[in-house]
Amino acid sequence: MGKSDFLSPKAIANRIKSKGLQKLRWYCQMCQKQCRDENGFKCHCMSESHQRQLLLASEDPQQFMDYFSEEFRNDFLELLRRRFGTKRVHNNIVYNEYISHREHIHMNATQWETLTDFTKWLGREGFCKVDETPKGWYIQYIDRDPETIRRQQEQEKKKKQDLDDEEKTAKFIEEQVRRGLEGKEQERPVYTELNRENDEEKVAFNLNKGASTSVAASSKTSSVLGLSALKIVGGAGSVKRKESAHSSGQSKEKKKKSALDEIMEFEEEKKKTARTDYWLQPEIVVKIVTKKLGEKYHKKKAVVKEVIDKYTAVVKMIDSGDKLKLDQTHLETVIPAPGKKVLVLNGGYRGNEGIL
Repeated sequence: MGKSDFLSPKAIANRIKSKGLQKLRWYCQMCQKQCRDENGFKCHCMSESHQRQLLLASEDPQQFMDYFSEEFRNDFLELLRRRFGTKRVHNNIVYNEYISHREHIHMNATQWETLTDFTKWLGREGFCKVDETPKGWYIQYIDRDPETIRRQQEQEKKKKQDLDDEEKTAKFIEEQVRRGLEGKEQERPVYTELNRENDEEKVAFNLNKGASTSVAASSKTSSVLGLSALKIVGGAGSVKRKESAHSSGQSKEKKKKSALDEIMEFEEEKKKTARTDYWLQPEIVVKIVTKKLGEKYHKKKAVVKEVIDKYTAVVKMIDSGDKLKLDQTHLETVIPAPGKKVLVLNGGYRGNEGIL
């Protein structure tokens, strides 16, 4: 087994030593080579390939720095977008995860000297939202992808539409409550005077739970005429109070029910007025209005035999018996003679039959 063999102890030891991150001072960014110790780095600097790379870089050093800066920025932002999304995160956490990759671009080869300078540059250029705290700098990625922006706009539009529907319902309920309260304020109790023709007569009150009724009881010495007159007055007052209490209870019930009834009627009207953009139904008579099929079929009547995907129909001509597959835009309904049956094709009564 030779010394340069892949499974030799020395080769295995070299691979174990080269695992993971090495010291930055022994890394050559121009050649993208990591040396394990000072002696290896010195030998690499004296090599012909390294000298050739230095000659190329000396011709236009700014071009190489811009290239490395762009690669570092793209890789850093890609990691931030994929790993953390639009969450607010400490810049050092992102950087530590970035440099854990062995083949990353080192910051000392870019135009930024420190991570703080790079973070500030991201904020100035509008790539991220940055803010400084006592714990350090935090960054938040700004996603400017057109697909993401379109999705966010659709979500905002849907949320606004839901809020509009909720506001309409809340206003409707508030209006009904206001009407009910106005009706209650108008209903005030009616007070009647209690008149006595004879001062010596006694008046007794019987207070029940439902309504207040007054019963006049006279003494044994009172006259028959005074007793009858007081009974008539008391009876009339009690009847009036009962009628007013009954009518007020009915009006309250009516007002309470009216709000619910109006809501139910509103929902019913919405269902009745709900229309769709398709109307084809099997076994209905239609007329062909398109001229693309020629004069043979233009303005001719046919019967729908089958509906395909709501908008397409297989029709059979009444005259010739030919079968055609047409879109509903090429057809129109036929109104029968008075007294004949009709079928409702759209709206709340869709599918119901009637007589014209």
